[in-house]
Amino acid sequence: MLNFLKKLFGTAHQQTAKDFTEKEYETDYELKVQGLENVLGKMHDLVGHAIISFAVGGAVDMYYFPNHIKGTGFATMELLEPDGTGPLPNRHGTYELVAFTKHNYEHNSDTQTPFNFIERKVCGFFTTIADYSRQAIINPNETCEIPNDEGKENTCLIFDLYEPENKKFIIGDRHHHLLLCIQVFRSEMEYARENGADQLFEKLKQVGYYPYSDLDRTPVV
Repeated sequence: MLNFLKKLFGTAHQQTAKDFTEKEYETDYELKVQGLENVLGKMHDLVGHAIISFAVGGAVDMYYFPNHIKGTGFATMELLEPDGTGPLPNRHGTYELVAFTKHNYEHNSDTQTPFNFIERKVCGFFTTIADYSRQAIINPNETCEIPNDEGKENTCLIFDLYEPENKKFIIGDRHHHLLLCIQVFRSEMEYARENGADQLFEKLKQVGYYPYSDLDRTPVV
């Protein structure tokens, strides 16, 4: 189990191995888009840019994939540097993050829609995980809790390797992977800790809840 403490995250994502040129970042971005689209389908033209960039202490940008499975996929593109460094490598190497909602993509609006709610929730835990990935190894099948504001329950997550139809996440000639983040109920997280994450994943798949992070559903355990 990983228990994420917000106070640890002040400067973690400001640590980079080296400086890269603007051209290196541009080339890497184009190759990263190609790699993500190979797994997740065509990316949406609009990007959810953070007001304060992740590189200087803000949130991650949000990239949307409405053409993969029912609903919308979310992915990060800021964890991996142009040389492939970034998160501490887990047993599969380094990675970007991915999550899903069953709700269709909607452009940001002033009204609180189910899509806008889950999009902001995902951005929050993506940012926390992205920060923490510089300090600790995060492997598929692990669970974690992210503290929320006082009086609110912690966010419960389980990670998985995401390779649909055995499609690999490759950037140019570099092999990485997508680390799937699934928000679950506490009872489900405790079941995964007791019986193994794969047992929970199977239960979620049987009722069509995998790989989604929506909690407007009934717990499977």
